Amino acid sequence: MDDDPGTAQQRGRPPRSAGPEPPQAPRPRDVPVEGTRRTRLADERTYLAWWRTGFAAFAVSLGAGKIVPSLTKGPRWPYTTLGAGFAVLGLVLVGYGLMRQRQVEAAITRGDFAPPNQVLIAVLAATSMLLGVLLLVLVVVS
Repeated sequence: MDDDPGTAQQRGRPPRSAGPEPPQAPRPRDVPVEGTRRTRLADERTYLAWWRTGFAAFAVSLGAGKIVPSLTKGPRWPYTTLGAGFAVLGLVLVGYGLMRQRQVEAAITRGDFAPPNQVLIAVLAATSMLLGVLLLVLVVVS
């Protein structure tokens, strides 16, 4: 290899320095390392996913509780009750998403892991499945 700066630049390489590499400045403590930065961004995306899921439940609540009853001739109360159930589910999803985001952020800062509350996750899944079955029954029966 040639060390001529002019020849190195012609070939698209930066010229080699003749002396030792200069020492790098120490990294400030508040600048996260690459892995931590990615983990925080993933936590933010997960938090937004909790929001999207909660807002989807709000949309189903509006459709089942207000729009569908105005289009049917039968009793309104089953749709209104189901709509209220989806609204409560949406509130819990958005609230838990905020709580979870704060837990994970604190764990990242400590260099730790914060597992999700398995009981609450199971209750959310069971509630979603129950509301889905009730919605299916209303659609089939009406």
